[in-house]
Amino acid sequence: MKTIKIKDYEVGEDNPLLLIAGPCQIESRDHTLKVAKFLRELTAKYPVNFVFKSSFDKANRTSLNSERGIGIEEGLKILQEVATEFDLPVTTDVHLHEQVKAVAEVVHLIQTPAFLCRQTDLMVEAGSYGVPVNIKKAQFVHPLDMRYSIDKVKSQGNVGVMVSERGACFGYRDLVVDPRSIIMMKELGVAVGLDVTHSVQSMGGGKGKSSGNRTYVAHLANMGVALQVDSLFLECHDNPGSAPSDADCMLPLEDLPPLLNRVCRIRSAFVN
Repeated sequence: MKTIKIKDYEVGEDNPLLLIAGPCQIESRDHTLKVAKFLRELTAKYPVNFVFKSSFDKANRTSLNSERGIGIEEGLKILQEVATEFDLPVTTDVHLHEQVKAVAEVVHLIQTPAFLCRQTDLMVEAGSYGVPVNIKKAQFVHPLDMRYSIDKVKSQGNVGVMVSERGACFGYRDLVVDPRSIIMMKELGVAVGLDVTHSVQSMGGGKGKSSGNRTYVAHLANMGVALQVDSLFLECHDNPGSAPSDADCMLPLEDLPPLLNRVCRIRSAFVN
């Protein structure tokens, strides 16, 4: 498996576990900096590499009335400030190929939403600027079929590609993580991550928005690290109940230390 480089981090193989974390949406400058500072100080205590994540736009909302975010211009300014003030790599979602160029000038990792992993124009554009790309696997795509999304990004000469499992659609709303998915995607020769908070969603199950059950987040993280994923993705918040999106899935900040304690112990048993 080829490793990829995100800022100063090597991801994949026996390199430290990559943690991608932050609030679902950029709610304000002050809130974003507050959470980023907490995560920067916390992750420095553990053998993990950390990328801060938050979205300037949540275009894949269930309802037209759902809050989408602060917008690309203001959002990228805030992410740039996080990167500069805390010396952190940052990532965010891109939904349209027209957004990629501006995003690539700020972030250290481009993330493509799961629903859009088959969008050829988006995948090709995401690979066009030499910035590493994290492709979320769609809920309806077979793990081995992610090779085609990978090929679209690599067609631009960009070999910095990783893929992330986030659950498969089971029935009408529920998502289930099949452990085989992680194993299969590792066979594609790229770094593989597990999104442990979106995987506990119930899509559209909350009266016009997604609901979920964060009770299972830590269990999925333990499983993923035991399967030797290269990255864990999780969204977190100081007060999830007040969040404009994914309130039922995001992990409270105070739950992160015990989670990191466990996953680092599990990883050390496999890697060292």
